[in-house]
Amino acid sequence: MRKWQSASIAVTAVAIMLTAGCGSETNQGQTAAAQPAGQADAAYGGQDKGGYGGANPQGQKEEAKTAGQLQIADDKKLGSVLTDSEGFTLYRFDKDTPEPPKSNCDGDCATTWPPVPASDVSSAAGIDPSLLGEVTRADGTQQLTVAGWPMYRYIKDKKPWQVKGEGVGGTWFASAPDGKKASGDGADDGGAGAGEGAGEGGAGEGAGGEGGAGEGAGEGGGAADQKLPALSTFTDPKLGEIIRDGEGRTLYRFDKDSAWPMKTNCTGKCLDTWKPAKPVDKADVEGIDPKLLTTFTRPDGTEQLSIDCWLLYTYTGDEKPGDTNGQGVGDAWFVVSPDGKKITK
Repeated sequence: MRKWQSASIAVTAVAIMLTAGCGSETNQGQTAAAQPAGQADAAYGGQDKGGYGGANPQGQKEEAKTAGQLQIADDKKLGSVLTDSEGFTLYRFDKDTPEPPKSNCDGDCATTWPPVPASDVSSAAGIDPSLLGEVTRADGTQQLTVAGWPMYRYIKDKKPWQVKGEGVGGTWFASAPDGKKASGDGADDGGAGAGEGAGEGGAGEGAGGEGGAGEGAGEGGGAADQKLPALSTFTDPKLGEIIRDGEGRTLYRFDKDSAWPMKTNCTGKCLDTWKPAKPVDKADVEGIDPKLLTTFTRPDGTEQLSIDCWLLYTYTGDEKPGDTNGQGVGDAWFVVSPDGKKITK
């Protein structure tokens, strides 16, 4: 082939890519070949290399830590919370069962939520020792139960008395000393609100790592008091300027999606935790270039908002305007800057 012919073909290919934008209608709604999110990382909150019970530098899972003498922590939002001897919060999972006791958290789930061993456990004052028991897991190990509920720690809790796992996925809750869901108002198994963090990190500290995102709503906290544009920006004290929807909810993008061509890899169980953002009227946008906004047709036929070709989602673990509890979940979910770039700090 002559050199001028090669150059012409190359220029034509580049031109086609530039004019195609986020991809043609023919590829919208298709999913990537990778396993749908939410069945591993997203459904359970993902993995954190440095968290409680995580992997060591060689990639081998650390030996599970025993609980020792159980303690009771007083959380200003949740009331009495059950902890291990070091003050780390113990959690229960709505998809488990207490009668008979059974754990339904295995594989990647058990990496994010390390089961508490049944050995070397005792109760302090205020904890009924008759409620303590054990259940045999699928791998043959014995897991602590309280009133029949299997107990777990959360990998994102890096300091004592943190409750970053509270409300994650709408299925994980801090345990009260009697095995019920901890609730400051004394409610039974109705549970407490998601992401209400406590302890050293303060209320609203989310899953974005130690001292991470979600400590304050910043400008986003005013969403309940004023009508917001359908899409706008606010300044988070930790993450800087990020985008939110008309209800003040933080918007996220997913690393396992594709911007070229546009494809979603959040389907199935993933959608229980991450909700596709709805398209907006470009005339009702503030602080964001409307030219960056496009609409994507999902596999089920619904439409989803995207920015700079990246699909946008809200997180069910964000309970109030300005929360950023989804930041860094699974090392794949991130808040978004006004130009569509992910923010990883």
